[in-house]
Amino acid sequence: MCGRITLTHPNEALAALFDALPGNDLADEPRYNVCPTNTVPVVTSDAGTRRLRAMRWGLIPAWYKSPTDGPLIINARSDTVAQKPAFRDAIRQRRCILPASGFYEWSAGPDKTRLPWHITRSDGAPMAFGALWSPWGDIDTVAVVTLDGGPNMEGIHDREPLILDPVDWPLWLGEAGHGAATLMRPTAKGVLQSWRVDPAVNSNRAAGPHLIEPIAVA
Repeated sequence: MCGRITLTHPNEALAALFDALPGNDLADEPRYNVCPTNTVPVVTSDAGTRRLRAMRWGLIPAWYKSPTDGPLIINARSDTVAQKPAFRDAIRQRRCILPASGFYEWSAGPDKTRLPWHITRSDGAPMAFGALWSPWGDIDTVAVVTLDGGPNMEGIHDREPLILDPVDWPLWLGEAGHGAATLMRPTAKGVLQSWRVDPAVNSNRAAGPHLIEPIAVA
């Protein structure tokens, strides 16, 4: 599961990292609580020309009559993405990368409380989520591919987003031929770091850098 992200790296840095042409519709302020239906930056490739574009987080299938015509689709499971009607064309033809500075996940606490964690790369670099996109009317929409949680998620959650290494970006974006399915594997141990954060982030209206500050855990 991946349901909240942080975006604190500047657009210029993301465009340079992914060698992409930045659009003029990207949010330019740090964001510490990006939620589904918000706009996110997405890297696409058209015949090798990469672009950093704004898309709506929450894929809208072509048959929806309105964005709320069915469930909100923010993730696509790696084990069924090639079969589900909402994803099967996109996973073959419209793979993309959703950059993120970090993401939140929740572990189960006592009395069914939800304990939030902030998770980033250990080296401080932006994450590159494997994702897929689909147009709906004049809106481009995106979902993150998720898979069974690996060693970095032990004790936190049983799912994690697909996080791509730089060497794998061309294959995922369709620039290096076929075989993108081989990239759907958990992140290697030690690549990610995590820490508990204040439950204030449980509200989708919360904002500000204090949301990612570590808290003491008894």
